[in-house]
Amino acid sequence: MVRFIGLIVITCFLSLGSLELVAQSQKSVLIFSKTTGFRHKSIPKGVETVSRLLDSVGIKSVHSEDVNLFQADSLRQFDAVIFLSTTGDLFDAVQKEAFQKFIQSGKGYLGIHAASDTEYNWPWYGGLVGGYFSSHPKVQDAEIQVLNQEHPSTQHLPKVWFHRDEWYDFKDVKRGLNILMNLDEQSYEGGKMGKFHPIAWFQEYDGGRSFYTGLGHTEESFDSELFQKHILGGVFYVLKLR
Repeated sequence: MVRFIGLIVITCFLSLGSLELVAQSQKSVLIFSKTTGFRHKSIPKGVETVSRLLDSVGIKSVHSEDVNLFQADSLRQFDAVIFLSTTGDLFDAVQKEAFQKFIQSGKGYLGIHAASDTEYNWPWYGGLVGGYFSSHPKVQDAEIQVLNQEHPSTQHLPKVWFHRDEWYDFKDVKRGLNILMNLDEQSYEGGKMGKFHPIAWFQEYDGGRSFYTGLGHTEESFDSELFQKHILGGVFYVLKLR
């Protein structure tokens, strides 16, 4: 029943042609949620939700926290990886090289929330994710300015989206990112970035595609249909399906 309901929801977002395209694509995604730092209690809910979303449109997924999957032979089976609130230093030199070659071969990366709180000492990863977490205030409602309504991750959103989450401030935000959404710091307390406060973006990077969203701290955020469609649109982008 849950899967059937999920299909109804996603069908409202996608045309029948898009559903058929995804179903025929035989794409496979690794959902990776390893943490060596802070661990979000929303990870299980996030994994369940993202797995269900992918399944509803015919995309295969595997969830793991095993860093040994980051070897050339193991990664070859996937078309993209999703870092779902990963934290800390995760990989050794061999695993880093395998991951770089994976992206360089044209594969995709999608980061959710604390994916930006990961691998601070690895510049290549910093470029891939697009920026690093620096701080956050309490969980609260905020106003998101949707700057791009043509991207598959935002085409369903209003120009102003009111959402409740934990709002990250970022450092080392990479120049040249395609900013999808910006936070209005006047709409909540504790923001430290000013008028330029990107919260979701995409880019082509080192041969592959990258998408990041700062949303997804709370379990409740994964119940939001708008957020679910936001994630799924990001997946379509990194898989080159849209």
